[in-house]
Amino acid sequence: MKIESIRLKNFKSFKAVEVNNLPGFCVFVGANGTGKSTLFSVFDFLRDALSGNVNSALARLGGSRGFQEVRSRNTTGSIEIELKFRNQPDDPLITYTLEINQDDRGKAYVEREVLKYRRGSRGKPWHFLNFAKGHGTAVTNELENVESAEDLKREEQTLKSPDVLAIKGLAQFERFPAIVALGNLIDNWHISDFHIDRARPEQEAGYAEHLSREGKNLALVIQYLYHQHPQIFRQILDQLQRCIPGIEKVESKTTEEGRVLLKFQDGSFEDPFLARYVSDGTIKILAYLTLLYDPDPHPLLCVEEPENQLYPQLLWELAEEFRAYSQRGSQVFLSTHSPDFLNAVQLEEVFLLTKEQGYTTIKPASKDPQVKALIAEGDQMGYLWKSGLLPEMNLR
Repeated sequence: MKIESIRLKNFKSFKAVEVNNLPGFCVFVGANGTGKSTLFSVFDFLRDALSGNVNSALARLGGSRGFQEVRSRNTTGSIEIELKFRNQPDDPLITYTLEINQDDRGKAYVEREVLKYRRGSRGKPWHFLNFAKGHGTAVTNELENVESAEDLKREEQTLKSPDVLAIKGLAQFERFPAIVALGNLIDNWHISDFHIDRARPEQEAGYAEHLSREGKNLALVIQYLYHQHPQIFRQILDQLQRCIPGIEKVESKTTEEGRVLLKFQDGSFEDPFLARYVSDGTIKILAYLTLLYDPDPHPLLCVEEPENQLYPQLLWELAEEFRAYSQRGSQVFLSTHSPDFLNAVQLEEVFLLTKEQGYTTIKPASKDPQVKALIAEGDQMGYLWKSGLLPEMNLR
């Protein structure tokens, strides 16, 4: 599944933003405070709303002020999130629109929720989910057997509360590929904000298949891959050896006290050594490889500033790994401040975030004539960023 466009209105620093033609690998660049983390928080918000309701999701993102804190400052009206995506490259375009407002008592509700499906390049899209304030209609017949909009069978439904998402409340929608894909994206997207100090300590014995947000369970995931997916584990080790010469072996051992240790074997030494003695870069590269070679990859992977603690020469290799991950069928959104990392990405993969009158704008780098011309003349994106030649941004 691939997100092709995102539109945000009144969502924190995004007063009115629409970014289209998103590639599989997207790199978001901007000065501190321009909204890179806020963009990623859209998916956190959707997941919280799907698992609970929009009020609990707003409280988690905006604290006690909830809706008022999440809605862009000095604005009125609803918060709007719109995603356009396809299940497969040749599948119809699907649009999901969510509008949230607040009543006179200060409680948020779903003002409008629509899922529509465009079968071709012409004609109106088919609405097979259309709800407002907890009431609406849903298509009940299998779409693959429908030839025209007139054949759609719609059924009225009322949700238990106006702050519940219809895609959660109507379980029969699991029959439809669009709903399955959207639910899979919201449930299984992953943000990586890896912290070296969380991955080094010994772990309590346990079980983990996927790397956590901060990487605390790295030793457990290595142990799982070693036993359950030895071929993938071998791939990870091969890539690690290519990035960090000298590393011959990585293993996860459980002690008699029920602690899990991560051990590394350097070819120059006879005895292995523990993770706490390994360089920050080695631990981080291992964590990213573990994430990128996950046997059950995330449909959307968001990574914040992967360059931290890494030797600049490793960043080109890391960028290639992220791109390869996206080419295997997932999508990668990544934020960076690193000129070295930016030198490894392509013009069409870069999106520039700037602040205008207090609100964030997002612009494809390929749409800026000056940037496009400089790249065509042989300049690299990282050089432009470091030199302050990207529009309205520099490293200060």
